[in-house]
Amino acid sequence: MILNSEIQGEKFEFHPHGGVFWRKKSLLLISDVHLGKVAHFRKFGSAVPQKAVHKNYILLDELVEHFNPFQICFLGDLFHSSLNKEWELFENWVAKTPSEVILVAGNHDIISPHKFEQLGIPIFEELVLDNFLLTHHPEEREGFFNFCGHIHPAIRLQGFGRQRLKLPCFFKTHSQMILPAFGEFTGTHVLQPKKEDEVFVIVENEVVKV
Repeated sequence: MILNSEIQGEKFEFHPHGGVFWRKKSLLLISDVHLGKVAHFRKFGSAVPQKAVHKNYILLDELVEHFNPFQICFLGDLFHSSLNKEWELFENWVAKTPSEVILVAGNHDIISPHKFEQLGIPIFEELVLDNFLLTHHPEEREGFFNFCGHIHPAIRLQGFGRQRLKLPCFFKTHSQMILPAFGEFTGTHVLQPKKEDEVFVIVENEVVKV
């Protein structure tokens, strides 16, 4: 189930796959996909199932099919490391995806910009759209609301008895939203919300405000 929210007078939709859709701009925001991470781990002997390679592309296709965005903006760490065999899969995905793809570079995006340019993907250090600032690392800037990633946010919730759950989330302060990591095998970092913060957890294919 998708959760709808209004930020700075604009309508946004939070998808349980981890994407945020800006309705007026027809812009889909996705962060920390870390393509190539599975191949990177397998190369060095980690027992990561090969089918995990394709999971990211399946989820990306589902997001594109649902929103049919004009643009997809990856908020950094699109590719986990240097070139490996997953790059060809990414090339094929870009070729068949109808949306324009852009990248706000993250700390893991070390592949030559020329490789992205060959696919028609421009790379930016940051983007300013109206009064919204799009970055990879969280950034506070007066007069702007910041969409970012990098942290892989999660929170812990107390369940029945002594059960404790760690759930990925969209983490919102008064001037910033940190998107959950999109990619498989990315890990999470638990944040402690303050009273004025808003947290939208991803659980059982739903986005739920807690």
